[in-house]
Amino acid sequence: MILFANALSAVAFLAGIALKLYFWVVLASALMSWIHPDPYNPVVRVIRQLTEPVFYRVRKALPFTYTSGIDFSPVVVLFAIELADRVIVSSLAQYAMTMH
Repeated sequence: MILFANALSAVAFLAGIALKLYFWVVLASALMSWIHPDPYNPVVRVIRQLTEPVFYRVRKALPFTYTSGIDFSPVVVLFAIELADRVIVSSLAQYAMTMH
């Protein structure tokens, strides 16, 4: 049982790190939309490739996120990341702690 608890704790830890990294990628993408960097820069291309599919799905599911020429889909994604981190990852970590 302790082995399962440790594995669950590790999954929660890794999921938390992945969500935090993606949070910063989404934030960088939102900031890049204000300054319009060179689209051929490899870093810009990677960030766009990581975020645009998610932004597209948010825009498609919630059309009101794009109003008056302002795209609010990064804000929705950031809220979803924080919600997942605080609810799912925290719950997994707490459940793993109770199994010890």
